[in-house]
Amino acid sequence: QVQLVESGGGLVQPGGSLRLSCAASGSIFRLGSMGWYRQAPEKQRELVATITTGGSTNYADSVEGRFTISKDNAKNTVYLQMNSLKPEDTAVYYCITAARLNAWGPVRDYWGQGIQVTVSS
Repeated sequence: QVQLVESGGGLVQPGGSLRLSCAASGSIFRLGSMGWYRQAPEKQRELVATITTGGSTNYADSVEGRFTISKDNAKNTVYLQMNSLKPEDTAVYYCITAARLNAWGPVRDYWGQGIQVTVSS
């Protein structure tokens, strides 16, 4: 079982910054790639950023240059630093992780509950 606890969301003005955190816990044998999705009303779910076990990162075009994903392996925590925020960034952000629960089991994806980010003046 994997639990993902997200924090750091809230209301911010355009041009401001927020940092989201997602801490993974539970009976985790090994974490794989981690990332963030977002879902805005009436819009498609969007993959925002990912980071591999080796630290390689990828970003959606809409956030490239403004957002930075990072992780702390010792804490099983992934972060999303969001700068120069725009109203279009308003969404519920979901932490995701690939994880293996034992040495022989499958790798599966796990989702956090989501955290609201609102960018508005």
